Amino acid sequence: QVQLVESGGGLVQPGGSLRLSCAASGSIFSANAMGWYRQAPGKQRELVAAITGGGTTNYADSVKGRFTISRDNAKNTVYLQMNSLKPEDTAVYYCNARVITIATMRDLEVWGQGTLVTVSS
Repeated sequence: QVQLVESGGGLVQPGGSLRLSCAASGSIFSANAMGWYRQAPGKQRELVAAITGGGTTNYADSVKGRFTISRDNAKNTVYLQMNSLKPEDTAVYYCNARVITIATMRDLEVWGQGTLVTVSS
């Protein structure tokens, strides 16, 4: 069984910063692509940023230049550094990962439980 545990959400003022973390645990052979999605009230879930096992990154246009995704492969952990936060960044942020499990040696997509980020004065 594989789990993603997120941390780092909270309330921040506009212009502030937050860092989200997501650690994958369980019987993991390798973690491939990892990323962050978000879902604001009344809106569909959208990709925020993603990173491959080799470190190639991809960002939504709305966060380019403000957010940075990174990972620690030894810890199967992905981070999202969020700077210059805006009220429109308010959402539940979900971690996503594609892992190869030891039990099956097959690709598995896993989601975290979500962490709330609120940007408000």
